[in-house]
Amino acid sequence: MSKVGVQIKIDVSKIDKALLFKGAKGTYLDATVFIDLETADQYDNHGMVTQDVSKESRDAGVKGPILGNVKVFWKGDGSSESSKPSQATQTRQAPPAYDLDIDDIPF
Repeated sequence: MSKVGVQIKIDVSKIDKALLFKGAKGTYLDATVFIDLETADQYDNHGMVTQDVSKESRDAGVKGPILGNVKVFWKGDGSSESSKPSQATQTRQAPPAYDLDIDDIPF
């Protein structure tokens, strides 16, 4: 089985508080995450998080607000050797390359 590590960033000011509900152990938010493992956007995000709405609202064409973004930072197939992050499977950006003038180095 494949596994994916994702980072989720949510703008809590966009949460529709009327859709929060009380449960046995706290107040809950139903949300859905959409992830495209093959393509990242211009900000290196691979998907989005939306707040769920009721079935009746969904049937009426109402969509939940987009709360934030999802970034895949690790992919693995679940086996012991590939479940550890490797350079090839990480999607984090490398540090910027610097244009050095070799003649300015004092040694």
